[in-house]
Amino acid sequence: MDLTRPALVLGAAAVLAVTGCGSDSAATDAGSSERLRVTAAFYPLQWASERVGGDHVVVRGLTKPGAEPHDLELTPKAVAELAASDVVVYLEGFQPAVDEAVDTQAKDAAFDVSPSADLTLAATEEGGDHAGETSGKDPHFWLDPVRLTGVATAIGERLAAADPENATDYRAAAAALGKDLGALHDEFAAGLEQCRSDELVTGHAAFGYLADRYGLGQEGITGVSPDAEPNAATLRELTEHVRDAGVTTVYAETLVSPALAETIARETGAHVAVLDPLEGITEESAGADYLEVMRANLSALREGQQCT
Repeated sequence: MDLTRPALVLGAAAVLAVTGCGSDSAATDAGSSERLRVTAAFYPLQWASERVGGDHVVVRGLTKPGAEPHDLELTPKAVAELAASDVVVYLEGFQPAVDEAVDTQAKDAAFDVSPSADLTLAATEEGGDHAGETSGKDPHFWLDPVRLTGVATAIGERLAAADPENATDYRAAAAALGKDLGALHDEFAAGLEQCRSDELVTGHAAFGYLADRYGLGQEGITGVSPDAEPNAATLRELTEHVRDAGVTTVYAETLVSPALAETIARETGAHVAVLDPLEGITEESAGADYLEVMRANLSALREGQQCT
């Protein structure tokens, strides 16, 4: 299975028709004409770019709050704004519409974070560590604070190259963000060190890097794409796994229906809790930014995995 969804085919004429409008909107932001224009493909990259860029940048996110980044399609206006950017921070292969727009409209501004993200885990068509067929690399690096630290450092270097006058500030901000992420990593390592259960059963297979970092196993109800429908045999096998492994908590997510997680929990007597894959922050999220939501995830994991 290809991880990507069909990209939105964008006509060059439509892009040109709104390019002027997109550039004007960038300039009307307070002081934005003097700041670096950064476009970030989805929330974790937007948050990191804002933290690293500080007052020297204007950051626009392509994925709206509450939207699934896997499903992103771009309007001509969004493509025009992307084309007017000084830097476009994205993850190649994750959002096909972004890949296409970058390739046709913003090659010089493009900054693919995948080399810095250390994408070492295979993605699977079906969820879990035990699923058979693979399809590329798991893209969900940001749920591992260590990998996100590497990406933040790389963003700092890319912004420094685009705006050498403020390079020292970008590098200092990246280092400060790295310290915050290092503290978060230490909290996860200590908080998940002694748990009765080391098996995660999650809504989709988004938590592989987190599980790998902290000595857990992951079984996703679906694979890396949250809208994939598991077949009956997969659900039966996962239900048996929950029983056999003594799993007491099945984790639903914030942006997809909890119905499948609730079905497995009902069949096995497990509880349902929520883990946020941090693909978009909304008013319903358990925190106002990446760090707060990740700490809420840690609390949910400590309770669900029965950690001491």
